[in-house]
Amino acid sequence: MSVALPSAVAEVVRTGAPAKRERARTATSPVKEAAGAGLGLRVVVLVPAYNEAGSIGATLDGLMAQERLADLVVVVPNGCTDATAFEARKYPVTVMELPRLEHRKSEALNRAWVEYAYDADVVVCLDADTVLPPNALAAWEREFADETAARLGGSSSKFTMQDPGLLSRLQKAEFATWTDTALRRGQTSVLAGTGCAINNAVLRDIAARDDREGPWVYTSQVEDFELTYRIRELGYVCQVSPDVRAYTDSMKSLKALWGQRMKWQVGTVEDLLDLGINRLTLRDWAQQGMGLLGVFLKLLWIFVIVAALALKVFHVVLFWWLVPILFVALDVKRALRIPHRDWKDILVAATFFPQEIFMWLRSGWFLASWCAVLKTKITRRRIDRWEAQYTAEEIN
Repeated sequence: MSVALPSAVAEVVRTGAPAKRERARTATSPVKEAAGAGLGLRVVVLVPAYNEAGSIGATLDGLMAQERLADLVVVVPNGCTDATAFEARKYPVTVMELPRLEHRKSEALNRAWVEYAYDADVVVCLDADTVLPPNALAAWEREFADETAARLGGSSSKFTMQDPGLLSRLQKAEFATWTDTALRRGQTSVLAGTGCAINNAVLRDIAARDDREGPWVYTSQVEDFELTYRIRELGYVCQVSPDVRAYTDSMKSLKALWGQRMKWQVGTVEDLLDLGINRLTLRDWAQQGMGLLGVFLKLLWIFVIVAALALKVFHVVLFWWLVPILFVALDVKRALRIPHRDWKDILVAATFFPQEIFMWLRSGWFLASWCAVLKTKITRRRIDRWEAQYTAEEIN
């Protein structure tokens, strides 16, 4: 992890032994009922992990340094072949070590939720390569305890990364744009599994469905997107928190980035095809349409240029330069909204080509994902995108 931790973390006392496993105390009232007692909500943090020995310490340091400590932290190593569980047991947390599960992260979360979080008021899901700043849990508790939060289903963190590499800066700019858009709308269609807090009364309702054995379904390759849809389907609002930021790891190579985005995009398309077009998915379908339109326009642009050169009718029109200048201006404006930005972030935006190449990459995985989904529909052979991503990141 390249995330700088707050100095308060250095004062955290590690226990050197695993905390005793204990059942959550009984508290069956939903969040809106608990709000009457002030900030007396029971907050349980679930940290699923797969081969995260190098980053789990930073994640738990962040949790130990919270202004409002979690009532229970449960780390769920799932089929790890490294020292993830060993590192987690150095902290005063519960470690629920599991074998390699068929349904991976979703099944690990379900097992931990049933065992330790069923009676909580708020459940925080946090990836094992993500660090929360000290204000996070207190801010989330305030959001759910607010008298106006009766219909708040979930609150996602504003996640970013601090790796200085070019590829990480491009991802950071992309996520900053996504965050700003969600904050302006006041809602989101995905509670990012990277770091989010969820009204547990809603999770109990979803877990009661016949198509699952817990809140997280096993048929989706993007479990956070499907879960968010089910929360919204029940009439609850899902938002991006205005106060909670999360620092996560970025993809360090094009291969890893491609694997991650193919998992996200293929999983989203599969879920949208299953869910159909309705008021909750309309915006997501529009985003898919815009993505495919972008692919078409880029291919059309190449065709026109090649055809013009072949026919010897190509000539430069000064007006054309206004388009890239406009793109640069928009990229610089967005770069000025990037958290923890420096002059290199502004330079990347101002030089046009890095962002343009990244947009071509986005078009690439948009097209590839739709082709992959169509291939799956025809052959009925589905690729395990979790496994593909692990292989791309070289963490198997």
